[in-house]
Amino acid sequence: MKFFIDTANLEQIREAYDLGVLDGVTTNPSLMAKEGIKGVQNQHDHYIKICEIVNGDVSAEVIATDYEGMIREGEVLAGLNPHIVVKVPCIADGIKAIKFFSEKGIRTNCTLVFSIGQALLAAKAGATYVSPFVGRLDDICEDGVGLVADIVRMYHFYDYKTQVLAASIRNTKHIVECLEAGADVATCPLSAIKGLLDHPLTDAGLKKFLEDYKKVNG
Repeated sequence: MKFFIDTANLEQIREAYDLGVLDGVTTNPSLMAKEGIKGVQNQHDHYIKICEIVNGDVSAEVIATDYEGMIREGEVLAGLNPHIVVKVPCIADGIKAIKFFSEKGIRTNCTLVFSIGQALLAAKAGATYVSPFVGRLDDICEDGVGLVADIVRMYHFYDYKTQVLAASIRNTKHIVECLEAGADVATCPLSAIKGLLDHPLTDAGLKKFLEDYKKVNG
C-alpha cells in the first residue's frame, strides 16, 4: 500500500519524505486555507513547491463545480508539473470531466466518494484514483472501511484499473484497517503515519538493550 500525506504544509511533507515512506500528497482548498495560502497564483506556486519535494503523485483540486470550469482549471493544474493529478468531485459534471481528462491522458482523482455506485461511475469514466472518505462516513455511523473493502472487491471482479485511495484517514487504526481491506493508497496526516512506529514493547525492548549495554560497557 502506498502512503500519501494529506496536507499542504511543506514542513510536514518534507518530514514524511525524509522518513523514506512517502509516495505522494493530497491537498484540497481547506488544507490550502489552513496554511494561509490565498489567491490562485499563490496556490499554483505552492503546488509546484510540493512537487519539487515529492517524487510522486500530487493531487490538486479544482474549485469549479461546472464541466467547463473543471476542464479549464484541470488543464492548467495538469500543466504545472508532471506529478500533478487533477482532483475532481464526484458529481455529474465531475464524472464528465474525468472522462474528458482520461481521453486526454490527464490523470485524475475522483474525490468525495461515499458510495460504491459513485466509485463505479468514476472507474467507468477512467479515473486514476477514487477517494472514499473513511472518517466522514464513520462520523455519521456508516462503515468507512467497509466501503473501501467493497470498492476493492468490485474493481478486482470487473478488472477496473482505478486505484482505491482511502481518504479522510483519522488515525493509525484506520491505516491498518484500510491495509487489510486492500486499499491501494492511504492518504493520512503525518501523525497517523508516525503512529505506526509506536509500540510499548519496542520502547521497553530498546530501554532494556541500552541498560544492558551500559552494564557491560560502562
